[in-house]
Parts: sequence; structure tokens; C-alpha cells
Amino acid sequence: MKGFILAAGFGTRLWPLTEDRTKAAISFLKRPLITYAVEYLASHGIRDLIINLHHQPESIRQALGDGSALGVNIEYSIEDEILGTSGALDRVRESLLDDDFVVINGKIVTNIDLREVIASHRKSKALATLVLKKNIALEHFSIVEVDEQSQITRFAGFPDVPKAADASQSVQNSKTWSETAPLMFTGIQVLSPRIFKYVPRNCFSHSTIHVYPPAIAAGEKVIGVTSNADWYEMSTLQRYLEAHLKLMSGSSVVCGENCVIDPTATLEQSVLWDNVKIERGARVSHSVLADGVRIPAGATINRAVVVRRAIVQQLERGEIVGDNVIVPV
Repeated sequence: MKGFILAAGFGTRLWPLTEDRTKAAISFLKRPLITYAVEYLASHGIRDLIINLHHQPESIRQALGDGSALGVNIEYSIEDEILGTSGALDRVRESLLDDDFVVINGKIVTNIDLREVIASHRKSKALATLVLKKNIALEHFSIVEVDEQSQITRFAGFPDVPKAADASQSVQNSKTWSETAPLMFTGIQVLSPRIFKYVPRNCFSHSTIHVYPPAIAAGEKVIGVTSNADWYEMSTLQRYLEAHLKLMSGSSVVCGENCVIDPTATLEQSVLWDNVKIERGARVSHSVLADGVRIPAGATINRAVVVRRAIVQQLERGEIVGDNVIVPV
């Protein structure tokens, strides 16, 4: 069985961390984020991998090489124009026709039992089996509707964010809410080669828009398997920081290599990449400091992402302060 890792996206919502690398190559707990997806697949016996690339492709190549250091074999699919989640599969369809295969998003960290998902997929002989989770926090993920047999019937819009009073009531009825919260797609799926009957040829396409709806309409089984396991998705600055804070193993700070922190500086609940310098009396809280950032003496950084001004070609949001670009989380 082969695995396909989606890693071609621009990472717009993770900017400015994606200014000099693609989103799946950003540092997570001092390692390139995509290494978690690679190791996840390898731990379930899937070692022949294809990874699609577009934005800053060399950042992934540098992180993974041929995959041998992680015990896998990697083939890269370079997209001159971004092709979408199913357009990416179309480009390499000849490599995926022999057996069922797994597709996973390159920006997630999880311990979902993939073997169980594969077994369920093969038992049901489904066209596709998608791993779903309850969207208890009503984050910005499309609603996935399923019937009594766990077959997906529709990919709907985004959930409505409740008003403050409604949210308070939801907390009071947390058990009921956890049972009725909408389902969302985790970005992990097992596919039959029959999927290519529905994947458009030689064009941009998305699975949940251009592939699954016509397949469902044709009577194909597209199954949803709901998991309660740990799952972290790093598509926004806030999710990226929150995932770090949950997984830092009791520490309040993650420091990369060659960081220098003045003893008088205050640092808490923050992530430092490599070669960061924090000078005398500076205060940093709930923030991410990217490679080579220097926080000058006396400065205060709170709930922000900071990168060096020198790497930013065009300011998309935030502000320039000295040698840094500072973007609120």
C-alpha cells in the first residue's frame, strides 16, 4: 500500500512563517512538520510515499531527501501550477492503480489508528473511507453529513459560531453537545483505485467538491469513520501555537538550536526556532519567534508571530518594527 502526502499548498493563513518555506516544512517541536506525517504512515507499514510540491518545494526536499533517514522511499510530484487535492492525485494516477492507498494532509499531527481505518475500508469495499472528528469547537471546517450506515451524504458549509449566551449553554450541556456537534474531515483518507473514475483529468480539482459529490450521486460508498484520537491541524497561526502549547510536555517554552536568552528576559508559553536572540529585559509571551529573530532590549511581544524583516518580500499583514515583521496571532 502506498501513501500520498499533500504538501503543495501556499500556507497563506500561516504567513509569515511560510514566507521562506512551504507550510508542511515549518518547524514543529523543533522538527519539520511533514516529518510527523511521514513517520505516521511508516508506523502503519506504509513506506512507499508520494509527496506533491509547489510552493517553496526545496524546503520539503531539504527536510526529507529521499526518505531513507526516516525509513521510507519518497517520490516527489512537482506541480508547476497547483492542482488541488484530487488534481494532485490525477497527476500520478498511474502509480496508484495497483492497490488501495492512503492520502494524508502534510500539516497534521495525530495518533489515529490508521490500521483500523484501512481494515474498515477493505471490509466495506468502499470507494473511499474518510476519517472524521467531532468539531466541538466549531472551527472553520466544512460540515460532513453521514447517514445511519456511516455513509457520507453531503459536504456542507461551515458551522455557525454560537453567540456568547449560546456558547455558555453549550458548556453547561457539554455531554449533549459532544454527541451532537457536527463532523469534520481530518484530512486522512483511504481510497480505492476506483476513485480515478471520478477524478477529472489534467486540471485543478478538489476531492470534496469535484470527486466525492458525483461519486455519491452515482451510488458509490464513501464512508466516514469517526475518531476520538488526538489530532492537531496546523493551518493557522493560532492552531499552530495552541498545538505547541498542548504538546510541549510540561515545558512552557520550545527552543531551537543556538538560541540566546538574556537572564533578565521573561519568556513564557512561546516557541523559538533556531538562532533566536532575546535581549536584556525583553518580555515574550504566547508567541512564535522564527529563525534568526532578535528581540531588542526592553521590547514586549505578546500573542504574535515574529520573523526577520529581511526575508519578507511583501507585507501582507502585521507591522514592521525595526528588523522584525510582527503579526498578531
